[in-house]
Amino acid sequence: MISNVAIFCASANGTNPIYRETAVELGRMLAQQNIGIIYGGANVGLMQALAESSLAAGGRVVGVIPEVLVNLEVAHHGITELHVTSTMHTRKAMMGDLADAFLILPGGFGTFEEMFEVLAWQTLKIHQKPIVLININGFYDKLLDFLDHCVAEGLLKQRNREVLLVANSVEDALAQLDAYAGSSR
Repeated sequence: MISNVAIFCASANGTNPIYRETAVELGRMLAQQNIGIIYGGANVGLMQALAESSLAAGGRVVGVIPEVLVNLEVAHHGITELHVTSTMHTRKAMMGDLADAFLILPGGFGTFEEMFEVLAWQTLKIHQKPIVLININGFYDKLLDFLDHCVAEGLLKQRNREVLLVANSVEDALAQLDAYAGSSR
């Protein structure tokens, strides 16, 4: 059963309003399904949209932010819980421990790094939690093409490539989480 989902996403809004709209939709839908959010703890960008929409719909939102980012990303002090960690490494470890699954929205280096770390953890059998990339507006198309290129070049195993599930909408992502949870019973 999936009770809490870690979500990796940008501390910016991006140039296309669809990214923020998707973060709002995801926050609301998770709250409606009584699934808690574990996220980066910021009160800016897509992270803010996600947290605020979940809270507005009665959801549980847990932020995990390293000390160095408390002022830079403006820590969100209005969420259910806010954990301040000493490093980025402890942030990611705590998020991973608290989550039953991972969802990835559009983002930059931090989002990519978080996604690749949980993918590596799964291929190393550190966890067996679903990882779903929400590919809104084709944001991740070129990255997915590159991962396929890595397989074709023999540097990424196909079975490891398949660890990353891909959804094109919030509804699709949540359906994939339901299917994953159902198959692990």
